[in-house]
Order: sequence, then structure tokens, then C-alpha cells
Amino acid sequence: MLSSCVRLVPTTVRLVDSLICSSSRSFMDLKALLSSLNDFASLSFAESWDNVGLLVEPSPPHTVNTLFLTNDLTEEVMEEALQKKADLILSYHPPIFRPMKCITWKTWKERLVIRALENRVGIYSPHTAYDAAPQGVNNWLAKGLGACTSRPIHPSKAPNYPTEGTHRVEFNVNHTQDLDKIMSAVKGIVDVSVASFSARIDDEEQTRISLNCTQKALMQVVAFLSENKQLYQKTEILSLEKPLLLHTGMGRLCTLDESVSLATMIEQIKRHLKLSHIRLALGVGRTLESQVKVVALCAGSGSSVLQGVEADLYLTGEMSHHDILDATSQGINVILCEHSNTERGFLSDLRDMLDAHLENKINIILSETDRDPLHVV
Repeated sequence: MLSSCVRLVPTTVRLVDSLICSSSRSFMDLKALLSSLNDFASLSFAESWDNVGLLVEPSPPHTVNTLFLTNDLTEEVMEEALQKKADLILSYHPPIFRPMKCITWKTWKERLVIRALENRVGIYSPHTAYDAAPQGVNNWLAKGLGACTSRPIHPSKAPNYPTEGTHRVEFNVNHTQDLDKIMSAVKGIVDVSVASFSARIDDEEQTRISLNCTQKALMQVVAFLSENKQLYQKTEILSLEKPLLLHTGMGRLCTLDESVSLATMIEQIKRHLKLSHIRLALGVGRTLESQVKVVALCAGSGSSVLQGVEADLYLTGEMSHHDILDATSQGINVILCEHSNTERGFLSDLRDMLDAHLENKINIILSETDRDPLHVV
């Protein structure tokens, strides 16, 4: 009896703490919350094919007291969210991906939309924006490897150009040409910014014109310069690239501080993901005692991200059969853990990070029914 009473004490304390914490929290306007979520991890990091952001919006104004986190929004998870009085569901995977032609009770995804709107619950999905983020899903997955340094396999580009425009056009004007007329003409083109500076070419004083412009304005600039063959022959056109972000992007290439055996790495990954089983494809000539120093990983489905990357081990949720064969033929070991098993554990870290980022203004809870649809039998 005594041991039973002792076990009850921390439960009671946690309940009291939870009630105190809940009562001290307030509401956030939906728009303000969405802005804060974008500050946490910009949706601009998401892949172009993805469907991210606010997918279902209750009629405004809408306030959020409880944010409900899930990896997949199924009907079972929706029922749980409604029971727990969620005002906004953050579903890592977007439950709406392909366009819907109608909203009826016929399919489970349509029913999710209906139930969300009937109960005034918003649905938000970050998906690949959280994959790419420095503090996101792939960063969390890399924690299971042990001490290592990592970098994105496919770095993201900055959301904006460091300068105006998408192209830079440069050309020289000598003193025999009408500099003022040329400057006035290019400045008169919409979406063009112009700079000039002195230059000496073949012992001749000239003026170097440098202008930034959009793709649309570029054609007008080229049309103007082509009217003067001397100018056009001296023209250089540069395509401006957005700079790469060092710690943001798809996948991670991780170099361990100290190499370990494949058998050891398997156990570390299983502990981190709380799995009793994983799937393993040994690289040609490799054994469980082979050393692992470099790991390429991608949460979810990693075939396209990991393809062609040099590493001792690929770690992901799922890969196509032929991509596995390609990897193992090169001596690369492959570990598969099922798609959402490489993502779901991140939600615990996400809850803590969002609590801090949102300054504990709202309740944030994790789904207890969300799980990977596949299991070993």
C-alpha cells in the first residue's frame, strides 16, 4: 500500500502544476500566432511543391488558447483534438495536399475539413519548412547519432535577394557618348536601380554603368542597349542568385566526432526513436562491425535528398527499392525506420521550443493517438 501511495504523489503534483500553468495562460489572436510561427520557422523554407501554412481558417475573429500538435491528422486524431478543446491544430504533414473539388462526408480528408469548420478549429501545416529549419526535424533526427557536426545536404536559399532585382547589367560609356542621355533612359525603366563609377579602360577614362533589374525590366534594358551597338558589345549580364543559408535546408550530412560500429549506431538510433525494430540493408562488403563515420539522413522519405551523397550510412524513413540497391552497391548501409517514425519524436522538442518562443502565452499539447500506421507483427 505504501508504494502505491508514493507513486500517486508526483501525479498529483503534476496535475496541480498543469492547472496553475493553464490558468496563467491567455489567448492569442490567430493572425498574431501565425506571424509568430512564421518567425519561428519561415514558410519560405518549404519546398515549392509543398502545401504549407494555414489550410483551414475559421471565420474571424479567431483566438487560440490551445495549440494541438500532431504528425498526421487522422480522424482519430481530430476526435482527440476536439475532446481537448483545441483551437488550432498544427499538423506536421498537410492533411490537404491535392485540390478538393467538393467538401462532402464521402472521404476522410473532406470530413476533417467539415469537422474543423463546424467546431471552429484551424489547421496549420509547416511540413518541409520544419524539415529545412536549423532547429527543425532533421536537426532533431541527427541528435540520435551522438556527437557530430552537420550541414544541410541541399542548402536553402535566402528568402530575398541581397540586392534589388534578379539581374545585373553592366556596360561602359566613354566621353564621346551622351552619358546624361543614357543615364536618363535607363533610369526611366520601371524596376531598375542604377549606379555609376569611373573606370579606366585601355588608358581611356570611361564611366562604368551598373544596374539591377527584374526579369521583366531586363528585356527593356537589352532593347535600349541594342539600339547602340557600341554599348551593347560592351554589355555584361549577370544572373543574381539568392545566397545559400549555411544551417538551413533539406537533409543533413553528419560527420561523427568518433566513428562507431554499425551495430552501435543501430542501437543509438533505436533508442532515440524509441523503436524496437528498424530495417537494415547492408552495403556490399559491410558487416555490423563496419565503422560508421559519415551519416547522410533525411526525415520521412529520403530517396531524392540522399541520392548520390557519399556516406557510410543513409538514415531515413523510407526509400524506393531501386534507390536502396543503388546505395548498397556502393557500400553504403541503409537504415529505414518507417516514414513518420523519423519525424514524430520532434514534436516533443517542438512543444518546448514553441512554449519559449510564444512566451508561454497559450497551452500547447501533443497528440496521444497519433502514430505511424505501420508496425511489425
